[in-house]
Amino acid sequence: MAQLWGGRFTKETDALVKRFNDSLPFDQRLYRQDIRGSVAHAAMLGKQGIITDEEAQTIIEALGGILADIESGKLEFTDQYEDIHSFVEAHLIDRIGDAGKKLHTGRSRNDQVALDMKLYIRDEVREVDLLLKHFLQTILHVMEENLDTFMPGFTHLQKAQPVTLAHHFGAYFEMFRRDREHLSSLVLRMNTCPLGALAGTTYPLDREFTARELGFDIPTRNSMDGVSDRDYLIEFLSTLATCQMHLSRFSEEVILWNSNEYRFIEIDDGFSTGSSIMPQKKNPDIAELVRGKTGRVYGALASLMTTMKGIPLAYNKDMQEDKEVAFDAIDTVKDNIRLFDGMIATMKFRKDVMAASAKNGFTNATDAADYLVLKGVPFRDAHGIIGRLVLYCIDRNCALDDLSVDEFRKFSDQFDEDIYEAISLETCVEKRLTEGAPGRASMERAIEASRQYLEDKTDAER
Repeated sequence: MAQLWGGRFTKETDALVKRFNDSLPFDQRLYRQDIRGSVAHAAMLGKQGIITDEEAQTIIEALGGILADIESGKLEFTDQYEDIHSFVEAHLIDRIGDAGKKLHTGRSRNDQVALDMKLYIRDEVREVDLLLKHFLQTILHVMEENLDTFMPGFTHLQKAQPVTLAHHFGAYFEMFRRDREHLSSLVLRMNTCPLGALAGTTYPLDREFTARELGFDIPTRNSMDGVSDRDYLIEFLSTLATCQMHLSRFSEEVILWNSNEYRFIEIDDGFSTGSSIMPQKKNPDIAELVRGKTGRVYGALASLMTTMKGIPLAYNKDMQEDKEVAFDAIDTVKDNIRLFDGMIATMKFRKDVMAASAKNGFTNATDAADYLVLKGVPFRDAHGIIGRLVLYCIDRNCALDDLSVDEFRKFSDQFDEDIYEAISLETCVEKRLTEGAPGRASMERAIEASRQYLEDKTDAER
């Protein structure tokens, strides 16, 4: 029994058509969800008296046996079956006979595949969320260890103002935190059970029962929408694409920081590769590959959006195209999070190089201008004075801190000995105490709030 729909047909499906049409080679990964949904459906059929309690129990026990045999390798997927639904049902009928033929009462493959995919994505949302949570714990550890690690902050890839490594990593903490928040809100929106067929059924199904059995909040409110909705999957792929974009931005910085020009970090040997011809090379290939795979994840989202854009209600075979791209994007992002987590956890930071880069990049120039403003110089005049001082330092290949008081006073008589304290990296950072700033007091509050956030469970975890 390889097909579930042969009665109306008078000849076998063309072999090429069968290969084109079949989805078992990729939807076999839904076997747990398919069996779980069938167990709930059988229990409901028995409860409602649509089949006998004995038949329901026989079906449920046989489904448990099929699940065990698949996971042990005793039962293998073969190409004679069209999809995971026909695979499970055919083996059920082989094992228990006519009772197995009653399982499909009151449902179609359309709501069955919609259910399987929802259950699968819900499981994957939780797994991605937990991977992000662990990654955030790694980022938080770097923040805790580097409250006093000074480095340049950048705009336009130009050194701008001094910050700390803790503050810099804190920005990525917020990005991946938002990714988790998107996952949590997605769980709330997608948690409706589509079992119930395209136009409902004449059988007295208890849709609330199957929804509760499968951990859904409610049944879907419209049966046509239930079998044809893939909005939740588009949302999930959108969140994965955004998460991958954050990983790609982080990758770009790792690649820059690893270069000889920056030398801010040293990537662990376990997360680096070498060159076949140049023995001195230590390449950031993991970061480059994570960056490169971003297009692949974007492509999955674009593919599904394009597939869905012209589909009339309700189910159409086009929707089978939702799975391969989604599976690939999910696997890619999960692998990338794991790899990036391990790379960051083993990375060494060259604190002295970072501090020297901040000092030599005139990142304290804004603070020098503020110093003059506090002495009564109008800001626009102070801005011009410091600009000329920076040009003076560039000509002499030195930092602002290297100038003598007499040199400062050539540009303004408002400078005094206290200029050095005012433009030290420590002062520049520590006096920035507004919420979200890099000063120690502000960062300690941010770190404590981040710790508390990671201790609380999100909706995706529950």
